[in-house]
Amino acid sequence: MYEKFGQFINGKWQQSSDKATYEVINPANEEVLGKASKATPKDVDAALRSAAKGLEVWKKTSPWQRSYTIRKIADKMREKQDVLAKWMTLEVGKPLVEAKGEINGAADIFEWNAEETKRIYGQTVESRFENTRVHVYYQPVGVVAALSPWNFPAVLSARKISTALAAGCSVIIKPDVITPGVVMEMVDICRECGVPPGVVNLLSGDPPSIAQQLIASDIVKKISITGSSRVGKLILKQAADKVQRVTMELSGHSPFIVFDDADIKKAAEMAIAAKFRNNGQVCISPNRFYIQENKKDEFVNLFVEKTNKLKIGDGMDPSVQLGPLTTKKRLNEIEELVETTKKEGAKVLTGGKRPQGFNKGFFYEPTVFDNVKDDYTIMKTEPFGPLVPMLSFKTFDEVIERANNHELGLSSYICTNSMEKAHKASELMETGTVAVNTPLVAIAEAPFGGIKQSGYGREGGSMAIKDYLNIKYTHLGLKG
Repeated sequence: MYEKFGQFINGKWQQSSDKATYEVINPANEEVLGKASKATPKDVDAALRSAAKGLEVWKKTSPWQRSYTIRKIADKMREKQDVLAKWMTLEVGKPLVEAKGEINGAADIFEWNAEETKRIYGQTVESRFENTRVHVYYQPVGVVAALSPWNFPAVLSARKISTALAAGCSVIIKPDVITPGVVMEMVDICRECGVPPGVVNLLSGDPPSIAQQLIASDIVKKISITGSSRVGKLILKQAADKVQRVTMELSGHSPFIVFDDADIKKAAEMAIAAKFRNNGQVCISPNRFYIQENKKDEFVNLFVEKTNKLKIGDGMDPSVQLGPLTTKKRLNEIEELVETTKKEGAKVLTGGKRPQGFNKGFFYEPTVFDNVKDDYTIMKTEPFGPLVPMLSFKTFDEVIERANNHELGLSSYICTNSMEKAHKASELMETGTVAVNTPLVAIAEAPFGGIKQSGYGREGGSMAIKDYLNIKYTHLGLKG
């Protein structure tokens, strides 16, 4: 499957310098999808030189031309939605309908940034002096190293590539070894749509070694990473040596709060949609469920009922709603966390084991816990899987305090029919994003990112492009 791709350097697909490859596994059946190219240090150096040359071309390309090219990429992605979605389902395991939704979301991001590139506004400041003028304007930050994870390979790569292109930067995208194919197909679309050689480059292979070499280079001026808080801290330490610009979207452990005035049926539907998307392997997945005590039984019973109706299977089956976990490592970690949670005193209401009838694949039943306490491991560690701990609360102030008592602050969810509670709770939540009465958080037109140890910087919305630009101020004297 990967033969037509490889490393994308200076506008061409090529094998790695030593022709090395690695195997990519289908998580639904544990079969080898194919062998993808594995970059060498020599390839990384070539990509850096390519990006440096590409930058000189792209930063001089007019905003209108950049916009036209980026919009073409969005349109082409929609044309090739089925091809891209198939790649994603085979590599990630998510249901095909989810994969198609992600491709549409990634195309929306390219379209949004196609428009943003024409709206990089400078500023004229009134000078205090009669014979001088004060001008503020923006310039591309330079070569961007974009480090993308496996759980949403299209959307997360699209955020980084399209924003860099909109700002006039060149970019080196490094997809995860688990999901190279869908990102390779996206980069090939960039080539098809006329992005000049060197402006977009791709390196496939060992993430730590490639990232370390990119960050150590004087050529790279900005890093954008989506990943765990642990990896983000390592990247930040490396970037400090070069004082490189860094945007980090890291781990999350989102609270999901249901007040007793909420529509419980809609709240349960919202919870199912938010929790089980990509089998819970989502940084903004709700992981701590706080239900007001007089509505807890009603909510939990309805949630369990709906959970038990989810169809598990190979994501290529259109009727499947819950695919496998993406890796054997993830499956092992989920099993370990379930056993830990049970030992600490939680009660399993449904799930808690691998589903019957699946001899192959990294499948695990969606699992709901009751009798969970705030100090349990599952309440501190990001589960990154289909695990749902249910807790109750009595008062507004109590639940806000408990929900905020965490080192991570990426996203939170609130269900209420009270405008007062909706406004107050969303203002008080210590998270970068808040969803009130909707499961949708990440959309192209809104700034996405976290606070605390969930990172900093924003992707999406009108603010994102500023992280890819340098601010320059000129004080201009009119008389020489």
